Amino acid sequence: MLGATGTIGRATAMALLDCGHQVVCLVRPGRRATFAATLPPGLIVREADVTDPESLSRDGIRGEDFDALVSCLASRTGAPEDAWTIDYQAHSDALETVRQAGISQMVLLSAICVQKPLLEFQKAKRAFEAELIASGMTYSIVRPTAFFKSLSGQIDRLRNGKPFLLFGNGDLTACKPISDRDLGAFIAGCVDDKGRWNSILPIGGPGPAITPREQGEELFRLLDRKPAFKRVPVGLMDAIIRGLVLAGRVSPRLKDKAELARIGRYYATESMLVLDPETGRYDEEATPSFGSDTLFGFYEHVVRQGLSVERGDHAVF
Repeated sequence: MLGATGTIGRATAMALLDCGHQVVCLVRPGRRATFAATLPPGLIVREADVTDPESLSRDGIRGEDFDALVSCLASRTGAPEDAWTIDYQAHSDALETVRQAGISQMVLLSAICVQKPLLEFQKAKRAFEAELIASGMTYSIVRPTAFFKSLSGQIDRLRNGKPFLLFGNGDLTACKPISDRDLGAFIAGCVDDKGRWNSILPIGGPGPAITPREQGEELFRLLDRKPAFKRVPVGLMDAIIRGLVLAGRVSPRLKDKAELARIGRYYATESMLVLDPETGRYDEEATPSFGSDTLFGFYEHVVRQGLSVERGDHAVF
């Protein structure tokens, strides 16, 4: 398994164990002890450089027999160089390495936003998806909707008495969020469920689609505060992006910031639901639901317990 150190990766690794699989998780050199301490007994943790096919084969596979490769690996920021290095090239190299080792199945965590690939990380993910489909291996490509952690970035703002930020009127987008636990269980189930083989699998959590305004209203209710919203015009984001693009012509750092700003705009204006290719509209009814965890149940737990949400490297998402 690749990408087991993230919250979704950990949930998937534990779900694979629950399904009765023997699981070998590959982590970056120097991370084994730290990662192994957070996992239940039974998981095998090995250090290997996922960007080095020789290390993957020598340190990860070790000449042993495996039935499948499961990958929850993703670029940390979505910046172009990182995206093409990890979302495409590392996966491409891993695919060839495991094929040579006799592994004939791969389960890939992708993202539902690649339906409309306008950003470099989306293009990189789509490029590898196409390569995997054409490889002849048995594949399952899982495209989840929004994650609970990605929709929790404003909880601390509201705790500090600040307004909930909305892009546009707060109803531009909607999503069917899925928890790490439910998504991990779905990914693990792809290994044995033949009905999920050789398929692209969009998946969301239970319940109706939720807009950003509805998210804010629920958080204010849980915090026992009168709703207070601040609108951020999409045009303001466009102006910021234009400025960063111009500055990025002379500064690589600002060029990456421009891409991150584009990512922010994308998620502020595009729904995380199945896209109807004929109408160009996002379709709540066509977006499958799975699991039992709800975003509002998660919000209630976080607020009542006074918790902070681990958002990791993908906070911008």
